[in-house]
Amino acid sequence: MSLPHEHHHHHPGHAHPPATIAPSILRLSALARLAISAVAIVALWGAAYWAMS
Repeated sequence: MSLPHEHHHHHPGHAHPPATIAPSILRLSALARLAISAVAIVALWGAAYWAMS
């Protein structure tokens, strides 16, 4: 029979390693999200213009 906490990867007696925070667009401010979307729109229109010329 296995123990319920047998899957831990840190040594007994040591604290858990710090949790990592995954990067997320939702953590950005509204202004930063608008700026990123504006850059993406300009890049897409630029690619379309380049492809048509």
